[in-house]
Amino acid sequence: MGLLDEHDATGLAALVRAGEVHPRELVADAIARIEAGDGALNAVIHRQFERAVAEAERDLPDGALRGVPFLLKDYKGREAGERYQMGCRALAAIDYRPTTSSPVSLAFRRAGLVPLGRTNVPEMALMGTTEPALHGPTHNPWDLARTPGGSSGGSAAAVAARFVPAAHATDISGSIRIPAAHCGLVGFKPTRGRLLKSAGDPPVGMDSEGVVTRSVRDTAALLDVLATTSAWWPAPTLPGPPAGELGADPGRLRVGLWVRAFNGADVDAGNADAARHAAGLLASLGHHVQQSAPAALSGDDLWSAARDALVASAAAEADAWTARLGRPLDEADVEPGTWAQIAAGRAMGAPAVLHVIERLQAVSSAAQPWWDDFDLLVTPTTAGPPTELGEYTRAYVSGRGSAFTRPFNVTGQPAVSLPLGWPADGLPRGVQLVAAYGRDDLLVRVAAQLEAAAPWGHRVPPASDRRQPPSVTA
Repeated sequence: MGLLDEHDATGLAALVRAGEVHPRELVADAIARIEAGDGALNAVIHRQFERAVAEAERDLPDGALRGVPFLLKDYKGREAGERYQMGCRALAAIDYRPTTSSPVSLAFRRAGLVPLGRTNVPEMALMGTTEPALHGPTHNPWDLARTPGGSSGGSAAAVAARFVPAAHATDISGSIRIPAAHCGLVGFKPTRGRLLKSAGDPPVGMDSEGVVTRSVRDTAALLDVLATTSAWWPAPTLPGPPAGELGADPGRLRVGLWVRAFNGADVDAGNADAARHAAGLLASLGHHVQQSAPAALSGDDLWSAARDALVASAAAEADAWTARLGRPLDEADVEPGTWAQIAAGRAMGAPAVLHVIERLQAVSSAAQPWWDDFDLLVTPTTAGPPTELGEYTRAYVSGRGSAFTRPFNVTGQPAVSLPLGWPADGLPRGVQLVAAYGRDDLLVRVAAQLEAAAPWGHRVPPASDRRQPPSVTA
């Protein structure tokens, strides 16, 4: 056991401020953990250890998380001069390194975080598992034969394995919340426009950036690090910083519980039971719970329009590679599933894309009246547990991963996955809480209330427990 086992990012930063530990010690410990444990997980695919050690020795920015080791997802969180591949062999072949850093990575550095490298992603972050042909699969530390989810699977596996206390993540269809659910972490998707985004993102309105962490207070602190008021879709102003909501009384809330997948996918009993358990906790805390959800989220139009928006986004991303490669991206550069999505997006004309956005807005508008009568929606985060590696990619698209998450990328509402389900099979199950548009503050309050009622910080996956080395080989 060490400091990275015993403390979250907030706790480590407090030790640094008090002079009880130096950033170099935390960085050295994190590097040693990655070197010892990542052979089994394959979570960290680009290491910048020498740079991190040098930075930890110098005067770091005096931010809220000064001296805390961190990892960036190898998608969107670009850093000037560092490898950036997005799981794509075409970029790896030219050793692509951007000349500018993204606003998100700059914000993390201003907070005093020390990036140690980049985490594995599916190609172009297009899948709900992390099994790129370029780097190979990332393994879930709770069961090395299973996926950690995607597309932020490398980040989630690294945090769950106690390599670092928090890591960068992104979410266009559930890619923060799905890996958080599969790895027993907190994963928060903010209100549309609440946080900074990397420059050049296709403006479909479904994507956001954030983090995966082990605690609600770390998530709140990092939401503040990434907060912006200059987004294209500016979110409603919060009454104060998210961390100020920790411990605040959320009042007596009207809660809807829903365990049927919005897209009709089969729901695993362990996932449904996790949501029911969370609803029971909320009821015991004085909130009113009843079975209900916005009917518009189960309509075919949401799912078809969201799918069209995603392939349009993939095509736009691929077209942006022309400047990076010095030529247009073609079929030989990417995996077959990636090319299928790019080709589908390229086949859409401008009127079709505008119609897709119109459909998404119509569905979102139709869902909003439900929130006049409810403050919070509780669902499973995913319809099933983490699949065995290879299963998702064989079927290519699994409706169980995003069955509960994708609708809230469409509506733009804040949603968080909390590790509240711990069935006997040993695989964590996430519970998703969704608040009304702009009510990230309420979501932080309730998440903190549930963490206090049913703590999870003591739960350690077998592949990260140094007291009991994993018996499963990669």
